[in-house]
Amino acid sequence: MPISGFPEWMPPQRMIEQRVIDRARATFELYGYAPLETRSVEPLDTLLSKGETSKEVYLLSRLQAEEGQKSDDQLGLHFDLTVPFARFVTENAGKLQFPFKRYQIQKVWRGERPQEGRYREFLQADIDVVNRGTLPFHYDTEMPLVIGDVLSGLPLPKARIQVNNRKVCEGFYRGLGLEDTAQVLRVVDKLDKIGAQKVIDQLIETAGASQKQAEACLQLAEISSEDGSFADAVRKLGVQDPLLDEGLDELLQVVETARELNPGLVVAELKIARGLDYYTGTVYETQLEGYERFGSVCSGGRYENLATVGNEKFPGVGISIGVSRMLGVLFGQNALGVSRSVPTCVVVALPNEELRRTCDRTAAALRRRGIPAEVAPTAAKFGKQIQYADKRGIPYVWFPGREGEPDTVKDIRSGEQVEADATTWEAPAADLYPVISGS
Repeated sequence: MPISGFPEWMPPQRMIEQRVIDRARATFELYGYAPLETRSVEPLDTLLSKGETSKEVYLLSRLQAEEGQKSDDQLGLHFDLTVPFARFVTENAGKLQFPFKRYQIQKVWRGERPQEGRYREFLQADIDVVNRGTLPFHYDTEMPLVIGDVLSGLPLPKARIQVNNRKVCEGFYRGLGLEDTAQVLRVVDKLDKIGAQKVIDQLIETAGASQKQAEACLQLAEISSEDGSFADAVRKLGVQDPLLDEGLDELLQVVETARELNPGLVVAELKIARGLDYYTGTVYETQLEGYERFGSVCSGGRYENLATVGNEKFPGVGISIGVSRMLGVLFGQNALGVSRSVPTCVVVALPNEELRRTCDRTAAALRRRGIPAEVAPTAAKFGKQIQYADKRGIPYVWFPGREGEPDTVKDIRSGEQVEADATTWEAPAADLYPVISGS
């Protein structure tokens, strides 16, 4: 019986997911990120200290808990990979070389309301960089470039990474005279969901804003550009604050670096803020062209205070691909496909059971050379064995030679059949593995 929000994809979809994982892993390592996997559980107080997530945390408990178990021993499943990573850094700071660059590709759990592309158990692919004391800003400019390289190497719709800086927002709100900048951020972050008028109403009701201040917040949120012109648009609003100037300078670096190295990838979008409280500077959200209504599939940002030991800080910046979220949306729209439902490239036909050992040797010879191969499950008529391959999209059937005759291999798509030797025959590169395609 299916459980809502816990997807179990069929093998063709799982092969697509694995190809995405492989691409992410290879790209992350090209940029120097090292692999890491952290535990699935964290103390509940750790999870609840990082933002408004209490409704989303899944608790972990034994069916028969030990008597006298303290409530502060309560564990919860992690809802992202950044919080456990920060904990790992503080516990292992003496063993790590800084700046520390790592990637994690793991499951996370959130008690959200399941809907298309949103699950309660899902896979994320994260990169983060942390340093001791201070973290150079150029890592903020690297994050979207890495993600751009990952996604551009896959048959996906074009990605647009929206970038903002919380210093811009907080400095602007402070310059307006609004003190509860965190609440203003939370309200403005709902703009796409609730609309402009409700944002104004909530700013007046919950953040102490006047009508004029609330309208100014909306004017800031409406600014968007692919180049540095956003900075001039902000300054024309006439608000001044040192934090605002600092944020604009940082955001300019991210936008202009991406514009030079990957034109069209990044856009400054001053309405995004990210919901978690630990972000302090740059923030990222990513949409796929044509799928904007489904929201962000990749997000992250800069955090200065998430990882601390006493008076020592380990600031970081990170970004995360919601692999399950992204693929779930595309699967739901039939926007991704795979050329066959199994990895097999060649089925070795079985003339009779007495020759199974011989056919096993042929398949083994093909596998040793990196060609995925399997022997037909039964010694049925060759027509049925070809049908077995055809139903699975397997392109080739191998026929053992009879009484000293050479083996042959048949491309069942074209019908072409040629003599072949399992120690030398090469499958065309396009047929060797299943091919992922986008619609």
